[in-house]
Amino acid sequence: MTAVGWLPADVEDLFGAQATAEEAYEVLTVDVPSDAWIPALEAARDRLGCTFFDWLSAVDEPGTGFRVAAHVAALSPVRRLLLRTTVPHEAPVLPSAVDVYAGAAWHERETHEMFGVDFTGHPGLDHLLLPENFEGHPLRKDFVLAARVAPRSSPAAAGGRGRGVR
Repeated sequence: MTAVGWLPADVEDLFGAQATAEEAYEVLTVDVPSDAWIPALEAARDRLGCTFFDWLSAVDEPGTGFRVAAHVAALSPVRRLLLRTTVPHEAPVLPSAVDVYAGAAWHERETHEMFGVDFTGHPGLDHLLLPENFEGHPLRKDFVLAARVAPRSSPAAAGGRGRGVR
């Protein structure tokens, strides 16, 4: 296989045998299995010079799991890298990236709170955005939002003007 985008070597040599890569819109995207998550982040930092941690989040992919993504960059010259992995819905567990990128702490807390992904080794997955007594993970596809089940019998909800200023 050949190197993809700005990678200095084959994607398998840098990120492991099951890694895949593609480049679009000046962002190189590398997908790795979840057990290669930390080594992939370390390779990005140490071998590719991606020392700038931008963000980390997840997407709920029905029937697949949670796709966790971290966007990191090299600053001189500027090169952007999106590292992704997938964890199953039944056991959404991933090692924490805090020891690789300290800035990941806040993002992992948010991802844990919104999606329920557990980051092992994280120093404190405390509530960040939601009230302490909130139950559930609101960005999961299986989370029932109150707005989706509210009755739609009012004139305003039915498209009428209802009461109010005209």
